[in-house]
Amino acid sequence: MPADALAMASHFARTRWRLDFRDRAKLEAWQQARLARYLSEVLPRAPRFRNLTPARLADLPTMDKGAMMADFHGYNTRGVRLDDAYAIGFQAETTRDFAPLLGDLTVGLSSGTSGNRGVFLVSPAERRRWAGILLARALPRALLGRLLTPWAPALRIAFFLRANSNLYTTLNSRRIDFGFFDLLEGVEPALSRLNARPPDVLVGPPSLLRALAAEARAGRLKIAPRHIISVAEVLEDSDRQAIHAAFGMAPHQLYQATEGFLGYTCEHGTLHLNETFVHIEPDWLDATQTRFQPIVTDFTRETQLIVRYRLNDVLRVAESPCPCGRAERAIAAIEGRADEVLWLPGRTTGRAVAIYPDLIRRAMLFAGPTVREYDLVQSGMTLSLGLLAEGDPAAARARVIGELEKLWPTLGVVPPALAFTDWQAPAPGVKRRRVRMNHLPEGLTCTF
Repeated sequence: MPADALAMASHFARTRWRLDFRDRAKLEAWQQARLARYLSEVLPRAPRFRNLTPARLADLPTMDKGAMMADFHGYNTRGVRLDDAYAIGFQAETTRDFAPLLGDLTVGLSSGTSGNRGVFLVSPAERRRWAGILLARALPRALLGRLLTPWAPALRIAFFLRANSNLYTTLNSRRIDFGFFDLLEGVEPALSRLNARPPDVLVGPPSLLRALAAEARAGRLKIAPRHIISVAEVLEDSDRQAIHAAFGMAPHQLYQATEGFLGYTCEHGTLHLNETFVHIEPDWLDATQTRFQPIVTDFTRETQLIVRYRLNDVLRVAESPCPCGRAERAIAAIEGRADEVLWLPGRTTGRAVAIYPDLIRRAMLFAGPTVREYDLVQSGMTLSLGLLAEGDPAAARARVIGELEKLWPTLGVVPPALAFTDWQAPAPGVKRRRVRMNHLPEGLTCTF
């Protein structure tokens, strides 16, 4: 077995069978031991942390994408300058050739859904570790035997994303046939390729998976994947139902970002944070501690350091422990980004009240199946709602108005004005964002 495949297999076996924590205290003790080593041995290699001597993680300031891009050289241990890294990433994006490296480093660009694009660096050792951990967390037991049987056909993975990367193609081996499908090319060109080589595992954003589900129902796509994984966008209930109806199984989720491999779905269908390898501090958004923004420290990365990195995502915790018994925190939903939370004045207090995007999605779901697509943008006290509906558009709008008018009193907020427009499909490769807040109502200040 080649050295790369052997290293990946070692990470896979260790993650799958040794690092399977069922006791929260043991998991936290493991994290603290890894963090102590990280603070003392890895952080001093980066200029940003060279003169700091933190005794514990909380002694360090938080960071975000803006801070990392402003001091890119300071946050990596290989002396890489932002201009050099960006040139490689930009060339890959424009030529669609994702093979070139910066020395031995993989360079990628984030999608920039939060307004500014990020750059990430990954070493060969980190690529192998990531691939082994990902396979251990993502593959169901039913496919494990196929992967580990040398004489069986290689496991076929069809992977749809905006950009490929050497990080992803690390998965390619004698036992895995990894196929990248470029989202920028759309669905139509992928159909013949999928039909010719049907995948065992189908991976893509939920909007793409839903489009493939429609092709399957129409008889143009004839595949029967044994596992489906949703990535990159919020997986909505309507997506889950459409995908399940077409392929006979519910999609699992991977919570993967530029900042690390943050979460995975267990065999019971619950999303867990990947806390065996990533330390996540919850910055609670409400007094009942039901929603938080994650502050991430990835203690497996030693090239580009992710240390107390504040993500813009809003996570909702599960109300009860997962029956799988894992000690890693269970998440009910990734609700979206903080700029997808709407804010309206309280009817009696005038203070800002948060309307989480999941509440909007629920109202749109209850508006009925004729609402095919929508997007909602808040500008002050006006919500602009792009709508695509089957049948009578006026009837669909009336149902949407009715559901939102039910929602506002339950939240105790001043009802906003609604302005309807026609829904416009996002450009190929652009992440779907159903709900966005452009600017707050005048005089209102949000609390996070």
